[in-house]
Amino acid sequence: MNEPAHQHRVRFDFEVDFSNGGGIQGQGFRLDIDGDDIDNQVLADYIVRDMRLLMVGAVRILNKTIIRERHKRQPQTAAGDVARADLIDLSHIVHSGEQVYPGLPAPRVSDHLSHQASVGRYADGVTFQIARVDMVANSSTAIDAPSHRYAGADDVAHLPLAAIADVDAVVVHLQGMRGRIIGRAALAALDVRGRAVLLDTGWAERWATPAYLQEQPFLSRDGAEYLRDQGAVLVGIDALNIDDTSDPHRPAHSILLAAGIPIVENLASLATLPVEGLSFSAVPMRMAGMGAFPVRAWARHPGDTPSGR
Repeated sequence: MNEPAHQHRVRFDFEVDFSNGGGIQGQGFRLDIDGDDIDNQVLADYIVRDMRLLMVGAVRILNKTIIRERHKRQPQTAAGDVARADLIDLSHIVHSGEQVYPGLPAPRVSDHLSHQASVGRYADGVTFQIARVDMVANSSTAIDAPSHRYAGADDVAHLPLAAIADVDAVVVHLQGMRGRIIGRAALAALDVRGRAVLLDTGWAERWATPAYLQEQPFLSRDGAEYLRDQGAVLVGIDALNIDDTSDPHRPAHSILLAAGIPIVENLASLATLPVEGLSFSAVPMRMAGMGAFPVRAWARHPGDTPSGR
C-alpha cells in the first residue's frame, strides 16, 4: 500500500550567498513536501521565502534525501486558493450592451487588440488581449464626487482615500418598507458619525430587469440633511439613483455633495451584511475631470481572518 503524500519530507543541506556579502548555511534541514520529490530550484525558492531572506545572490541545495515522515506543520492553503470570508463583494457585473440607466447609452466592450490579432507579434504561443470600453461614467456600481453636481468642485481623482476606503460602515436594512421614501425617521436610530451609511432597500434584486429602472426607493431631503448634519462620510444605496428621478432638483445629491460626502449607487448584496462591525470600500480609478466613475465596492468584517492564513 502506498504511503500518502503527506508522509513525505525532504532532508538536505543548503548554502545561501547574499548579494551584499556574507551567507548562511544549514545542515540536516527537514521540510514537509507534497508528493515524493521536490525540484532543487523549488526547494531553494521555498527556503528564501520561508526564511524571508532578502538580497539573495545564490542558493545551493546539497545532499538532498526524501524521507517518509509525517508533516510537522499544519496543511497550508495555496496562495491562489485562499478563501476570504471576510470580504463581501457589493458590485454588479457590467455586461456589454446592458442598459444601466434610462436614457443613457449602454456600455460597449470591444477589442482594441484581440488574442487572434496579436498572433505573431510575440513569441510562438504568446498572445494578449487589450480591451476598450465605451460607457458613461455612471454605469453600474459607481461613485459620485462633488463635481458631479457642482462645476469646479473636487472630482473623483481628489476624493480622499479616508472617505472611500476601509470606512467604518453602518447598514440600514429597509427591505419591506412601505412606499419609496427614505426619510429622517428611518435613519435616526443609528449612529452615523464618521461612517459610511449603506441603504439596503432590496432593489438590487431587480438588477438587469426593466423593473430596476422604474420608480426606485430614494433618500428624502430631510434624510440627506440628517446624514449631513450627523457627520456621515459616505452614503450608498442599492438602487440606480439616490434621488427621486422625477425630481429635477435632486436634493439628496445637492445636499450630500455640497458637503463633500460621496455617493455610491447601484450597490449589490447589502442584505447579506450585518448592521455594524464592518468596513466599506468603493474606490474609483484616479482619473481627473470625472464627476463620477465605476467602482469595485466591497465590505469587510475586520474581526474575521482569511481561512488558510
